[in-house]
Amino acid sequence: MQRNSAPFRADIVGSFLRPEAIKQAREQFAAGEIDAAALRLVEDEAIRDVVNKQRASGLNVVTDGEFRRAWWHFDFFDGLQGVERYEADQGIQFNGVQTKARGVRVTGKLGFGDHPMLNDFRFLQSVAGDAMPKMTIPSPSVLHFRGGRKMIDAAVYPDLAEYFDDLAQTYKDAIKAFYDAGCRYLQLDDTVWAYLCSEDQKSQIRARGEDPEELARIYARVLNKAIEGKPDDLTIGLHVCRGNFRSTWISEGGYEPVAEILFGGVNIDAFFLEYDNERSGGFEPLRFIKPGHQQVVLGLITTKTGELEDPAQVKARLAEAAKYVSLDQICLSPQCGFASTEEGNSLSETQQWEKVRLVVDIASQVW
Repeated sequence: MQRNSAPFRADIVGSFLRPEAIKQAREQFAAGEIDAAALRLVEDEAIRDVVNKQRASGLNVVTDGEFRRAWWHFDFFDGLQGVERYEADQGIQFNGVQTKARGVRVTGKLGFGDHPMLNDFRFLQSVAGDAMPKMTIPSPSVLHFRGGRKMIDAAVYPDLAEYFDDLAQTYKDAIKAFYDAGCRYLQLDDTVWAYLCSEDQKSQIRARGEDPEELARIYARVLNKAIEGKPDDLTIGLHVCRGNFRSTWISEGGYEPVAEILFGGVNIDAFFLEYDNERSGGFEPLRFIKPGHQQVVLGLITTKTGELEDPAQVKARLAEAAKYVSLDQICLSPQCGFASTEEGNSLSETQQWEKVRLVVDIASQVW
């Protein structure tokens, strides 16, 4: 029951704590002390190092740690045609803490052109060795959800149906571009499906005049249109994130409200699901995972604290999940990245790598 293709029995979500060299170089760049080329050289060296550490930890998959990004999503959206970043009135509110005040809005027709992250992937591939390089980008629904109608220029998109068609095509073009660049493992990071599981978040959606159930149907349709006709040798995963900033979170609630439409209706190859605490609910919604090739990667190892989980308890939870979906369709990973933004979570680099090795060790024992 070992897997030699993506997703792997021991997998990762993507981001890693930024090393001091990158933090210093970013400060120097912001102050005008070094140029973009010098910053990129520092990033290159740090990415080589984090790739080597992933491989040394026993992983068969590697990412660039998202070391060239400040945010898991805004940096990608910045590179899309028709999207601009702006200084928001306030940041995104997490549980007791707020992010920097940034936002994105749609000011022109959406499109995917010569995106800078294509070269980011090419560099990762060049240093990956015999491991599989995985690219992570935000899911299409993320571009719409937080701002909604008011962040889409009505003169450009008077009809939102056209916007969603263009959004799906933009991602279809992005998927093809990454594939043509050599990518065979692509992950879409998506906070929205977790928000649609949260009663508090759904109340906020209704308060702004939108229907959470209708949004779920729209987002599922956009995802399916984006991945329709993808090459058979490209694995696309969807990470359902509950919020990850300085070890805090946003949404709570089990997956049941979206399970049928998401697991039963979206043609993703692998669902990366956060299951590191009681806020995540039970495994019953996994009954909607399609039999066959579709995999579910259970995030049972938290990235929010440095304390190591008990392997016996993790194995027991894997066995519990296997009551609802075949163990052969299950993989294991940390629940999220270690640094969805450049600030990072509240644990040390040593603890971070202990967590990764724990995933690898448990997976090798179970499968």
